[in-house]
Order: sequence, then structure tokens, then C-alpha cells
Amino acid sequence: MPADPVALTRDLVRCPSVTPAEGGALSLLEKTLQAADFTVHRTTFHEPGAEDVENLYARIGAAAPHLTFAGHTDVVPPGDEKAWAYPPFSGEIANGELFGRGAVDMKGGIACAVAATLDHLATNGGKPKGSISFLITGDEESIAVNGTIKLLKWVAERGETFDHCILAEPSNVNVLGDTIKIGRRGSLNGTLIVTGRQGHVAYPQRADNPIRGLVKLVEVLQSEPLDHGNANFQPSHLEFTSVDVGNATVNLIPGEARARFNIRFNDEHTLESLKALLQARAEKAAAGAIRFRFEFQPSNAGVFVTAPGPFTETVSQAIFEVTGRTPELSTSGGTSDARFITQYCPVVEFGLVGQTMHQTDERVPVAELTALTAIYRNILDRYFG
Repeated sequence: MPADPVALTRDLVRCPSVTPAEGGALSLLEKTLQAADFTVHRTTFHEPGAEDVENLYARIGAAAPHLTFAGHTDVVPPGDEKAWAYPPFSGEIANGELFGRGAVDMKGGIACAVAATLDHLATNGGKPKGSISFLITGDEESIAVNGTIKLLKWVAERGETFDHCILAEPSNVNVLGDTIKIGRRGSLNGTLIVTGRQGHVAYPQRADNPIRGLVKLVEVLQSEPLDHGNANFQPSHLEFTSVDVGNATVNLIPGEARARFNIRFNDEHTLESLKALLQARAEKAAAGAIRFRFEFQPSNAGVFVTAPGPFTETVSQAIFEVTGRTPELSTSGGTSDARFITQYCPVVEFGLVGQTMHQTDERVPVAELTALTAIYRNILDRYFG
């Protein structure tokens, strides 16, 4: 059953699946994949304090090797709809481009993967020489607690395993075929809190101004590199993003000062080793004279890398055959659901060009959808060849 990636992208965009709403997107994929003899499961996961999220897992075949395509159909809100050239959930095609929220991130990538898979199956008697599956979730654009992380566990509890995964995130920077993401940096949010003693500014000897200590610790934590990077990753970096003392009075020395920060870190660290490093550096600088503490936000954004090898070479060769470009193997950018998938199998990210994702007038060239479908089809042929 061949599928048109442009029509499927348009139909998915027309589903208003703003996180955590399913919006009809999973129902559309379910219908499309069932018609090609996939076994499809719809699962809803729950978490106290979070919205329920519906997800989809579809598989055809029971043998190895098992290649899975992963992605999310939830999208960020469109913002001011009047600012769009075309309604954000219309899937309008104009001047060779398909407009709509999620066209790039990442309904277009999912549509291309489905179209390529159905074309591959049609050419090979309707069955793969192994197994092909789809892991499609609905909360990647939010806190990501009821989507991929739980769907992977659900599949594993059924006794199923994956050999490799392609996550259809918009990985390319400028043109289709320029980048494969083979890893992602970890992310850690925290707050540095320095405690002093409140007092009148005219009598500083009776107070202990925490701002002095905060400034010193901020300087120390930013002055020395966290590491120097390695073959796969750039150096980790810490950025302070706000400083606050909660003081609306000009003649009052505050009792506490806070500075929030984020660290994007490479595989020289884990979340726990990074926290320990910050604590040690701050204690050394404080020398017992500054009362401080760190508060770290819970994080499931650990670092990972998929080592270059036969699988990355298969993807690279398919990209070159279709586009004539040799992609860079990159670990740049923020976090993605690949951080969960890597715990189950090697994963790479390759999808559309990400320049308009999350923007007003998010859009994708129709020709790019056709080319990405051809790349995915080439990957499937090589993988099962």
C-alpha cells in the first residue's frame, strides 16, 4: 500500500495535536498502518501531576533485525494564528511549500518514514526481512514523562527488543543531508543560593550581604572549564541565566541571593558527577566563609552518543546516494527523546531541515518531503538487503 508523504504530512498537520491532545494524528497513523498489516497498539500513560498522554506502537514482522522509526505527533502551540500566512492547522501548500504547525517538527518526518516503509513493503511482498516498527508518542514537546520513556518500557515488558532506531527529528541545519545527530548533550538546571544576614545598609557591620558571596561563586564556577571536550562532543558549558535577591527596598541588605543556571554537558560527566564537581569547586572558593547550597531540578536529560559504525554508515550512504552530500555526524543541539531510546538500542536522528520549527509559518518544501522519503526507503533497502 504506497503512501504519498506530502498528502500524509498535510493530513497529520490538519490534526490539532497540541501537547497533550492526540488531535486525531494517532488515529490517522493507526488507520494507515493497519491497512498495511501492521499490528497497532494505542496506549495511554499516567503520572501524578501530569496530563495523561496517548501513544502508538505499531509493528510488522516478528524476526530480527528489528528497525524502529520513532517520533512524536504532539506540537507546540501556534501562537497568534492571525500572524500566520495560512491557518496553522490547514496544511496549505503554496509556492512549493507545505505550511503548518508540526510540518517540520515532526509530522513531516513521520509521514516520510511511513511512506517509505509502505513503499518498501509493497516492493517486497508486503513483509519485511525482519521487523519494522513505529514508536510514536504525544508529549515530547512537554515534560516527556508519559511518552517515549514509558512506551519503551511497555514494549520491553512485552519481551520485544530493537536492533536500531531512526528518530525522525529535524536534524539537518541548512540543507537536507548535511547532518546526522549521533548523540546529544545532557542538560542540568540548578540554582545557587547564598545565605547572609539581613540588615540596614547604613550599618553593614551588623549584616552579611549574600550578594558579595554570590558574585564570587558565580565568577569561580564560570572561570574554569568543566572539561575540554572530546572526539564526539564540544566542551561542556555552564551559563547563569538569572540573578535574584527578591529585594524591592534600596536601603535593605537582603538575607539571601539566588542565581539560576543551566549546564549542557558531554559524556565526560554524569548528572551526579557534575553535581559533585560543582559542589567541590564552590566549597573551595567559599573557604568556609560563604554559606551556600545548590538546588538541582530533577532531570532525565542525560548525555548519550551512538558510536559511528555499520549502522551510521548505512544511513550516511543512503543520504549520499539521494542527495550527493556526506553528512556530518553531530552531537550539537538540545535534548530529544533519543536520550531514552539509547538505553534500548543504538539510535540516530535524521529528519528534515529544522530552520522553521516552532516558528510562525512553520513550513517544509514539498521536494524535501519527497527526498527524505527516498532516503528512508534507501535505508530500509540497505538495512534489510
